[in-house]
Amino acid sequence: MLKSLFTRGAMLAVCAVSLLSPALADDAIKIGSFLSATGPASFLGDPELKTLQLYIDKLNAEGGLLGKKVELIHYDDAGDAEKARTFVKRLLDNDKVSLIIGGTTTGTTMAAIPLVERAKIPFISLAGGIDIIDPVKKWVFKTPQTDRMAAAKIMEDMKKRGYTKIALLSETSGFGRSGREQTLKVAPEYGIDIVLDETYGPKDTDMTAQLTKIKNTEGVQAVFVFGFGQGPAIVTKNYAQLGITLPLYQSHGVASNSYIDLAGDAAQGVLISASALLITDDLPADDVQKTVLVNYKKDYETAFKAPVSTFGAYAYDGLMLAVNAIKKAGSTDPSKVRDAIEQTEGYVGATGVVNMSPKDHMGLDLTAFRILEIKDGGWVLIQ
Repeated sequence: MLKSLFTRGAMLAVCAVSLLSPALADDAIKIGSFLSATGPASFLGDPELKTLQLYIDKLNAEGGLLGKKVELIHYDDAGDAEKARTFVKRLLDNDKVSLIIGGTTTGTTMAAIPLVERAKIPFISLAGGIDIIDPVKKWVFKTPQTDRMAAAKIMEDMKKRGYTKIALLSETSGFGRSGREQTLKVAPEYGIDIVLDETYGPKDTDMTAQLTKIKNTEGVQAVFVFGFGQGPAIVTKNYAQLGITLPLYQSHGVASNSYIDLAGDAAQGVLISASALLITDDLPADDVQKTVLVNYKKDYETAFKAPVSTFGAYAYDGLMLAVNAIKKAGSTDPSKVRDAIEQTEGYVGATGVVNMSPKDHMGLDLTAFRILEIKDGGWVLIQ
């Protein structure tokens, strides 16, 4: 059973998947979810939701969890923090879920945190902002790399190339705002000076003014854009239209084929920090993530006839961490499951190798990021 709030088209698409699930028992283990399956962040939330349903269907087909079927109860917040707050209250108060996986964006996740902390229910976020887990919150975990890590990986690459003066262009949304703050903190650690700090709104449709200023600023050696959705693609098109030849870096907020589709030929040569999933086929056979990535890519693309997404991989890891924790706890008791998640060690996931602790509720390091370049409409591993 899949409870959700969708536009008609999205509802039909997801229900077609959920029909594959066997009938669920009355005492099913209930996993709650709120994702941005529609709206401006749908290219993130849609593969996340599809991934959760795909692997819960597989789990149930294999006998369920602790001898019970697993039920996904999902609501679509469409990227709206107020809707997210309402749906989380419903998951906690009405649906009585044992655990929540969700929060496509940093904004929707942050809206949920006070509620899950008060209810003392484990929550695994799929959003990137560092504020989600820093400072550590007892009941909150996350699977994506943080925006601070993304900035550090980019700064590391810039330093290797000898870039010491850059321009930063970030979105004023929760993800972009947090990414900007973290970049400003990280850059000096790598000897990099941000000589120009520009922003754009999440609904802006033209960024030529900011880019023209960047183009005319003396000394800029490279440009780093921090945002997600259509904004970074618009920036990339405007970049090409203005004939800017400076190296262009993007964050993991654009780590999907949707960005390449939106930006078109203008994306040629763009560098990004991203998970290894995008270059699965090019990984050496002895790469620790190779088997997991090959299997996830095959499962997802076979089921949905669409390219795999790193955002769906965040949901895969969130579900697997939850399943492993419930198995280890031997029950769905919130405290026992929370403790088991926090004790995760050596989990090889689609995003990276996870080692959590009471001081780290994400458990990833910089090896979870690779530097990729877009060439001829595809991804190429740089480092």
